Amino acid sequence: MGSGAESLPVKLDGRRRGVSRDAVFFLVMGGLSASFVVLIVLLLLADVSFTSPAAFAAALRKPEILAAFRLTMLTCTLAAVLSVWVATPLGYLLSRFRFPGSRLVDVIVDIPIVLPPLVLGLSLLILFHQPFPLTGVFGAGWKLEDWLEEFAGFPVTYRWPAVVLAQFAVSCAFAVRTMRVTFDQINPRAEDVARTLGCTRGQAFLQVALPQAWRGILTAGTISWARALGEFGPILVFAGATRFRTEVLSTSVFLELSVGQLDAAVAVSLMMVLMAVAVLLFLRWLGAGMST
Repeated sequence: MGSGAESLPVKLDGRRRGVSRDAVFFLVMGGLSASFVVLIVLLLLADVSFTSPAAFAAALRKPEILAAFRLTMLTCTLAAVLSVWVATPLGYLLSRFRFPGSRLVDVIVDIPIVLPPLVLGLSLLILFHQPFPLTGVFGAGWKLEDWLEEFAGFPVTYRWPAVVLAQFAVSCAFAVRTMRVTFDQINPRAEDVARTLGCTRGQAFLQVALPQAWRGILTAGTISWARALGEFGPILVFAGATRFRTEVLSTSVFLELSVGQLDAAVAVSLMMVLMAVAVLLFLRWLGAGMST
């Protein structure tokens, strides 16, 4: 009896020490985590407090910003569609097969993600304007830009197709990563069974794997669209920022700041924040649907 009564305070004291250590743990972890969350909230509050609803509406009624909004919606959608179109087969191949050079391809796909944006834009500019030392049907020293203008009927550089290409060059890499994870999570057994029943690889992909990957395709398209929305460096270098021609919302912020129109720049920034929040909510909804 006596020994049990004496050990009770020791147990209570050990529990108190455990609780106090847990409190310190959550205090440190919560404090570090909250620092970033508070920073983002303060940034948003600073933007909202800087402008008024009237100034926000007036800035968004400017013809050049309306034109930039329309071009942004067009180019982001085209870049997202192209990204999904390319990322779906590439993500499938990287997920299902180990072919010669697959590791190298895996590394190359990630280059646009880690490459500085201005470097990517400069590389696109050089690609289209660097003379290639080829002879024959194209002639000596032909340029990709000249070939497109002559044979395809449209130039690219410093025009809206350059905006799409600059957005696609970055957003497609994120789509590939998303699609590879999607196919990694799909059991290939169903495809193997379909092939034993007479399906070709193409039929197994189209009729078995692809229908199961529809949520991943939507996620890849949404992420690509959101990434294209925030693209700035490659667009500025490769497409320029010409009013009513190659101006999108990200370059609108830069142009409004360059002429001292801070109210308009903040208004466009808040518009992009609202668009980004809508995209994030859609992704959360997709994630919730995939987990059920």
